Amino acid sequence: MTSPPRSRLRSLALPALLFVALAILPLAALAASAGYVLDLFTRVMIFSVAALSVDLLIGYAALVTFGQAAFVGIGAYAVGILSSHGITDALVALPVAMTAAGLFALLTGIVCLRTKGVYFIMITLAFGQMAFFTASSLAPYGGDDGLTLADRNTLAGLALFGRPLVFYYVVLAVLIASYALCRSLVASRFGRVLRGTKENALRMTTLGFRVYRFQLVAYVIAGMLSGLAGFLLANATEFVSPAYMSWQRSGELIIMVLLGGIGTLHGAIVGAAAFLLLEEWLAGFTEHWKMIFGPLLVLVVVFVRGGLIGIAAALGRAVARRFGRG
Repeated sequence: MTSPPRSRLRSLALPALLFVALAILPLAALAASAGYVLDLFTRVMIFSVAALSVDLLIGYAALVTFGQAAFVGIGAYAVGILSSHGITDALVALPVAMTAAGLFALLTGIVCLRTKGVYFIMITLAFGQMAFFTASSLAPYGGDDGLTLADRNTLAGLALFGRPLVFYYVVLAVLIASYALCRSLVASRFGRVLRGTKENALRMTTLGFRVYRFQLVAYVIAGMLSGLAGFLLANATEFVSPAYMSWQRSGELIIMVLLGGIGTLHGAIVGAAAFLLLEEWLAGFTEHWKMIFGPLLVLVVVFVRGGLIGIAAALGRAVARRFGRG
């Protein structure tokens, strides 16, 4: 039987490898003069942060949301609106982005979490679309056309985000911190209550836990993480658009989590990377790449319930059995 410390080390092995690979990737990209690769993986990491928030809700709290992109958009618009008024310091923009997203999550979560199942899905979709149409009507800030930022945010007056390599490592640090936060939450008493609620909400209520409050806190934390992703996305693209809030973007975040493996956290990172890299590769063949990607996703979901992480785990067990037999 595997001892708990050894099991814990094994569970950290894949995330550690992922972060090490992301850390050394810029060296390979710069050596090959492939600056585009740096931009692509910066985007991968930003969406990984948003996907982590979705996995926290779906994988551990059984809250399937179709409005998570609204929080990403709110975070991005906080940066864009402040920038249009001459406020470009990240020390101001970041707290505002996360607070705005968290406040929207709190106000909508109070209503959404009074429903269950398909009703919860539909009401999160409705609030997401409300945010989308609100952003589209903001004529002073671009309306449907979106808003272009004059430049990326500064950090205490220093233009660090304007340097692609520095910005890449800032995003990587944020991703690692977000992963560590989610992992700590899941392993805590708070996370155990969430997982218990996922299995049997009535039993947890009978045991004396106020399930609604735990779910609301998780919903707000997930909203703030998505707002953080929106802050990074606005700086990466130097542009904000209502499209960031569309239900299709929320659907893509769910697909990333499904593709990587629900309830694993690092699966959200793997899923985001796989989704965006496949999108980039398939888009080189046809603009209708989703017609190819759709059946691939169906095959993964139907035959490998654990997503890409499940495939990796199955291969690892097969190799272990093979060598163990030898």
